[in-house]
Amino acid sequence: MPPLKNSSRFSTKMIQFKKPLKYLFKGSLIASLGLSSFIGIEQLTKNPSLAGPAGIEFQWDADPSFKRLKYLQTSDQRLDRATYYFFLRGSERKTGILKLSIKVPDYFEAAIKPEKLSLCEVKIGGWKEKTKCVKKIPTIFEVSKDQTSIEIFPEQPIPLNKKPYAVVMKIWNPRKAGMFQFHAYAQSPGAMPISSYVGTWSLSVE
Repeated sequence: MPPLKNSSRFSTKMIQFKKPLKYLFKGSLIASLGLSSFIGIEQLTKNPSLAGPAGIEFQWDADPSFKRLKYLQTSDQRLDRATYYFFLRGSERKTGILKLSIKVPDYFEAAIKPEKLSLCEVKIGGWKEKTKCVKKIPTIFEVSKDQTSIEIFPEQPIPLNKKPYAVVMKIWNPRKAGMFQFHAYAQSPGAMPISSYVGTWSLSVE
């Protein structure tokens, strides 16, 4: 059988044809993903209570000062009874804390009651043991009428040490699912108390 004279030319043409086809497909895929991302962001902007599965976090402003704080949530199911531990670990406290303020999202539709809040020195659990309070701190709690802020006044300032503390909240989870960010601000003791951002607890209800 005689050799094909144009075999090398034919294979070269095939390679040249595949390459732009590959990039064409890649470009259309990126465009599709970009369109779906835009649609998703638009929907979430209209309704901030929409969220993805637990562990996926949406932030509208990419702020380098954002600090994610640890928490424990005994249940993430809607309308379920749950206990929340909002941890304040030693590494996350830069000063003593005279007063702690927590900003609650206005779409977190759950009844937060001062008598169901507490502050304690906590032992953070793991695989073998549960998280528990080891020392309760006498504290006054004030919840705003619109349920969007919690003011916390410990009898004694939370000291600057390595011990972990936690604000404990017992509630019935909200009726609507979503991702919720609770922002913490601390006021330091001293002649001129300064309030500063501590971090954010990002939790979800499914």
